[in-house]
Amino acid sequence: MKGLITIDLKFLNTTGVIATYCIKHPSATILVETGPASTLPILLKSLKQNGVDPDAIDAVLLTHIHLDHAGAAWYFADRGAKIYVHPSGIKHLKDPSKLWESAKRIYKKEMETLWGEMRPISANKIQSVRHKENVKIGKLKFKALHTPGHANHHIAWQIEKIAFSGDVGGVKIGNGPVYPPCPPPDINVEAWRSSIRLLKERRLEKLYLTHFGEINNPKEHLIELEGRLNNISRWVEPYVKNGINPKQTSLEFNAFMDRQMAAFGIKGKQLKQYELANPSWMSLVGLKRYWTKKNKG
Repeated sequence: MKGLITIDLKFLNTTGVIATYCIKHPSATILVETGPASTLPILLKSLKQNGVDPDAIDAVLLTHIHLDHAGAAWYFADRGAKIYVHPSGIKHLKDPSKLWESAKRIYKKEMETLWGEMRPISANKIQSVRHKENVKIGKLKFKALHTPGHANHHIAWQIEKIAFSGDVGGVKIGNGPVYPPCPPPDINVEAWRSSIRLLKERRLEKLYLTHFGEINNPKEHLIELEGRLNNISRWVEPYVKNGINPKQTSLEFNAFMDRQMAAFGIKGKQLKQYELANPSWMSLVGLKRYWTKKNKG
């Protein structure tokens, strides 16, 4: 797409982990994702290097409100940008305290290093979007595709024949395999399959992943993603059903993931990139929660 800039946020001084996309058009300048506030200095510097005034961003399209995707949205809202988000994400942008405290229980003293800060956004700077709603910004038109599975409040943003797929399109680093990021609390395998089906039906020519970059074969990519989602979720199911000791489950899941990565030749820096973008332990926690809820229901 003309005017599309991929910005590597160099999360924790590591390339190829979190991307932000800037669309520089004569009628409007738009960000898709902002990344966390911890990488805001890199984002601002990169925008300026690409001839974009950070204070002149017209709109920010968020795929969802997790900190690695939306943590710095407040900065651009403070400077006049309209923030577009799923209706269920609005309350967390207006008051991020609950989201922040939830993350703090997981990351504890690492919060500042990982994510920086997340400030409230004024209600008049937030715009909710319905499923398949067309959003016009300048002369550009985006379609909001509600795509739950990774998160209930997830949106994939389509413009022309490309889509910015956030996390519902998976994590793929370089020439490695695609994996589904499955952190708590919203993982829903059935909903994710439906979202994958929806994206395939759009007959897209390209996907742009937040983790990380351009995908030129969307159909094959999504088929691979669905297969791996099924594989990993089914691996976790009997451990939950049979009440196997959490420590043993964790050790065996880590070994399972290590074998998977080794089979694809993933090691060194690339392995680090995968773990930063999609920590294995978080996927285990998310899938255990999914199966626990499903077995009760």
